[in-house]
Amino acid sequence: MNKISAEIGKTIGGNGGELHQQATSTEDRLTTNHGVPVSDNQNSLKAGPRGPSLLEDFVLREKIHHFDHERIPERIVHARGSGAHGYFELTKSLADYTTAKILTEVGEKTELFTRFSTVAGGAGSVDTPRDVRGFAVKMYTKEGNWDLVGNHIPVFFIQDAIKFPDLIHSVKMEADRGYPQAASAHDTFWDFIGLTPESTHMIMWAMSDRAIPRSLRMIEGFGVNTFRLVNADGVATFVKFHWRPKLGLQSTCWDEAVKIAGADPDFHRRDLFDAIDGGDFPEWEFGVQLLTEDEAAELPFDILDATKLIPEELYPVQIVGRMVLDRNATNFFAETEQVAFLPTNVPPGIDFSEDPLLQGRLFSYQDTQLSRLGSVNFHQLPINRAKGCPVMNMQRDGHMQMEVPAGRANYEPNTLAKIGEVSGPRESLTTGFKTFPAPVSETKVRVRAETFADHYSQARLFFRSQTAPEQAHLASALVFELSKVTFDHIREQVIGNLRNVDETLAQRVADGLGLAQVPEKTAAAAEPQDMDLSPALRIVGKYPETLEGRTVGILVADGSDSATVDAIKNAVIAAGAKPKVIAPKLNVKLDEGDPTLIDGQLAGSPSVMFDAIAVVLSDAGVKTLLKDGAAIDYVKDAFGHLKAIGFSSDAKPLLDKAGVEPDAGVIELTGKETTAFIEQAKTRQWDREPNVRLLA
Repeated sequence: MNKISAEIGKTIGGNGGELHQQATSTEDRLTTNHGVPVSDNQNSLKAGPRGPSLLEDFVLREKIHHFDHERIPERIVHARGSGAHGYFELTKSLADYTTAKILTEVGEKTELFTRFSTVAGGAGSVDTPRDVRGFAVKMYTKEGNWDLVGNHIPVFFIQDAIKFPDLIHSVKMEADRGYPQAASAHDTFWDFIGLTPESTHMIMWAMSDRAIPRSLRMIEGFGVNTFRLVNADGVATFVKFHWRPKLGLQSTCWDEAVKIAGADPDFHRRDLFDAIDGGDFPEWEFGVQLLTEDEAAELPFDILDATKLIPEELYPVQIVGRMVLDRNATNFFAETEQVAFLPTNVPPGIDFSEDPLLQGRLFSYQDTQLSRLGSVNFHQLPINRAKGCPVMNMQRDGHMQMEVPAGRANYEPNTLAKIGEVSGPRESLTTGFKTFPAPVSETKVRVRAETFADHYSQARLFFRSQTAPEQAHLASALVFELSKVTFDHIREQVIGNLRNVDETLAQRVADGLGLAQVPEKTAAAAEPQDMDLSPALRIVGKYPETLEGRTVGILVADGSDSATVDAIKNAVIAAGAKPKVIAPKLNVKLDEGDPTLIDGQLAGSPSVMFDAIAVVLSDAGVKTLLKDGAAIDYVKDAFGHLKAIGFSSDAKPLLDKAGVEPDAGVIELTGKETTAFIEQAKTRQWDREPNVRLLA
């Protein structure tokens, strides 16, 4: 254990290996808001180490209740969001596993609304910071709303919901100065992370290219927590939910993401809106990983631990449906801003596990919506209203009641509220929601299950499963983040944790920071194990190379060859992408015809907005643009961001001035031949990276 770990405290047995300091007097003890001393601020009260969380846990409820009400009306987390309407269609029945109709009726289309979001920034922040993306889907099923509320990363920072306020407080703006906004590169976040070894796996994902996606249309989605499916015989199966984009995964480069934020703070929001508006409807496959309780017990980790994933090589994802987003919100506030997701919204046949993070979410979300939307009647807002089935109960009144209930009875049972031949709505023993009867018989405790103690094996699995470029990006992201930290002991603690992940990673980060030596290795609560590598965890090479859904920028000026421009545009469209013609002014006169209105002005449409570029210039045009810094940066950034560059022969001087060196992704355009350029435009030029960027 390194020096700072020893100062903070010893690893507590049965406490998940977390490090925390014990109070030594009444002056420094932690208490509730009412002065009750707290014995354990790391674990919620559960029925046994792996049992469900208990409602009587006033420490958990007070802490999360206060956190949920800290800011209104903006969401405390996931404040900046983009949403769209669409539908879910089941393609394979799961009737053997569940009674939920949405998962048993093949071919049935269910209306839905999906909201994507960043986590750390406020509603007025930008779209492209390094951050987790929320991926929440509200499906209006025949049996009530199903809210599958997850992220674009399959694991989470913490194992127990009682730590959520601490996590978010650490990553949000520092309390004394109100910054940074939408960024994790600061002291409080990394202080928390260094002292919370269970976060190490999530940090691998957050520092990877997954956290700087190219588009919301190109991210995966995960339910994160473990749920249960329950069939007609009452048999339960553990399930993990997955969304897979049909366009495949794609990220940006870090420098590119930063520049996009300056060029277009609404880059992801605009991209999603424009795609749907133009008829290019984003689509995701819906998949499940299914395990019996006996199979889960054989895993080398605990399925109830939200910091762990189930490798697809062990249990493949079965594709059973699809989601299509085909309609933009009519009003951003009324729909995207007012939509309220609740993990407790599940139809009969889907149930919860004892995952202590999920157990806290089941309480927290409802509480948050009451605070943010100001009324117990938020479910009556059009975007939240159940649409696939009638809503009937005896709940009345309340702030902002939008219904006009008839009749004199507001209680149940009664004989006065007639619905046909029935006296009011009644519970249904046959079709109503039934909780799976998982046995609960253990002692009430505040401990972390010993099966939660391994914090590093899956972090190691993730890092070692990445390709060489992805490993370099991850290490470089850690260097960038930790270079913003002002306290040496915080950096040392984090790198000490990284040594449990991979010694070469820790060395690369230490070298990148210029440390004289690698800090001492943190003692692990459970010795990390080597797991079989999982190629499914990569981005590079995981999906087929394609240009579909992407955008190609074509830089022109007066006198550019129109035939070449048209050939590129046609080839880009044929490949399923969009061409955008860019010029120094909003209209340009090519070598033939009248002045043409173009798609974007050069200074306002830098190459970071595109997935590949073509530069088609005449001799006169290139001489003009050689004096334009925006034109030079247009080419220089595209080259530095590993994009394919097609160029006409007359444009070569501009490439030379931008420092472009010949490689497979730099293609001279001859006449109408565009095949080589289109092929290279389908992917980043990873072989170029060592020549243009220093990485850890």
